[in-house]
Amino acid sequence: MSDIQLDVETSVRPDGPASRTLLGDAWYDLRRSWIFWISAALLVFVLVMVVFPGLLAPQESTSSLTGGCQLANSLAPPSSQFKLGADQQGCDVYALSIYGARPSVIVGVLAAVLTTIIGAGIGLIAGFFGGKVDSTISRIIDIFLGVPYILGAIVLLSAVDLPGIWGVVLALTLLSWPTAARLVRGKVIEAKGQDYTLAARSLGASNGRIMVRHILPNAIGPSIVVAVISLGLFIGAEATLSYLGLGIRPPDFSWGTMIADAQNAFFQAPWTLLVPAGFLTLTVLAFILLGEAVSEALDPKLRK
Repeated sequence: MSDIQLDVETSVRPDGPASRTLLGDAWYDLRRSWIFWISAALLVFVLVMVVFPGLLAPQESTSSLTGGCQLANSLAPPSSQFKLGADQQGCDVYALSIYGARPSVIVGVLAAVLTTIIGAGIGLIAGFFGGKVDSTISRIIDIFLGVPYILGAIVLLSAVDLPGIWGVVLALTLLSWPTAARLVRGKVIEAKGQDYTLAARSLGASNGRIMVRHILPNAIGPSIVVAVISLGLFIGAEATLSYLGLGIRPPDFSWGTMIADAQNAFFQAPWTLLVPAGFLTLTVLAFILLGEAVSEALDPKLRK
C-alpha cells in the first residue's frame, strides 16, 4: 500500500461517474436544482450592482453636488426622467438603490466570512481537544447564544459609537460566531472517531495536521451553509441598524438609511420606501435560497 488517500471522500452515484469527490457530487446536485439557478441569477444581478453599479445607473443621480438631485423634483413620481420616482431630496430612487447595495452587501460578506473563520476555528479546538477545553468553550458559546445578536448589536453600537461599515461588521461578528462554532464542534467530535482520522493518527500525523487536513474539511460543510444563509441575514441586520441610525450614516447611504428617510413620506410617495425595501428583500431571499440549495447538495440525507 504505497498511496493512501485519507482526507478526500468519494461517492458513487448510479446516474453519474463511478467515483466523484464530495464537492463534485454536491456540484452535480446543484446543477439540477432550480432553486440554485434562481438564486444564482438574483446574485449575479446583486454582484453587478456591487462591483459595476455604473452599468445600471449614473452616480451623478445620487448627489446634489453633481446636480443629480434637485429639490424641485422632490417626491416626483416614476417617469421617463426617474424610472422609479424621486425621494424627498429630488434624487433618483432607482440610482440610490443601485449604489446603496454596496455597503449593505459588503457588511454581509465580511460578517459572514469572519464569523465562519472565527467560529470554525473555535469549534475545531473545542471538539478536537475535548475535556476542560471543550467545557469552557461550550459555556462561553452558551452565554453568547443567549444574547439576540440584533439587540446586542444595538446596545454595543449605542455604547461604543462605531458608525460605518466596520462598526456594524465588528458588532455582528462578535455576537454571531457561536452558531458556526457549535456546528463545527459537533462535526469534529463525530469525525474524531472516523476511520480516516484513526488511520492518520496511526501513521504518526500530528494533531495540527489531523485537525487541518482530515477533520476540518469534513466538518466545515454545515458552517458554510450557515454562512451563506447568514450573509442574507447580516444584510438585513445592517439595514436594521442603519435604519436606527447606528450603522451607515449620512452622507453615506444604504438600503437601511433610504428606508429610514422614506418612512415619513410613505403614503405620499410609497416608491421611496418600496423600491429599496424590494431590493433588500430580493437580495436576502437570494442568499437564503442559495443556502437551502447548498444544504441539500452537501447533505446526503436530503438528496433525491
